[in-house]
Amino acid sequence: MVKQPDDPGAAAVWEALAGVHDPEIPPCSITDLGVVEDVRVDGGAVEVDLLPTFAGCPALDAIREDCEQVVAAAAPGAEVRVRFVTSPPWTSDRITPAGREALRTYGITPPATDDPRPCPLCGSRNTVQESQFGPTLCRATSYCRDCRNPFETFKPKLIALKPRPAS
Repeated sequence: MVKQPDDPGAAAVWEALAGVHDPEIPPCSITDLGVVEDVRVDGGAVEVDLLPTFAGCPALDAIREDCEQVVAAAAPGAEVRVRFVTSPPWTSDRITPAGREALRTYGITPPATDDPRPCPLCGSRNTVQESQFGPTLCRATSYCRDCRNPFETFKPKLIALKPRPAS
């Protein structure tokens, strides 16, 4: 899953990155969302690898800029390189327990494989998915029949499809 810092310099950068929040989900830090894949500190350079939740995310530039600012402050004088990588792919399994709770308090049901998904507002499981399409590609829209509120759900990681047998 997420690599942990193995030296004090990297630990300071990870701590700084924990202060960067997803612009579309303000209570969630990018570390709690599992977006930070790796931090490397080597002499006068700091490299940070981030995983986009999806390639077309409109917040990528804002996240990169915020990361560059906090890393530069945590490692004064270092050359800072922040890049998005696609391997391994980001999945909702990377979200920490704190991130899941932040999603819930923001009104988004954390990813789960169980259905129906619980309503983040009242806890009821008397819910239905209204659309696989939410405001972003990583979210869907659901509805609670008990409290009668719509809510968003984070989509679970994709399950690889088995190849069809040759006919």
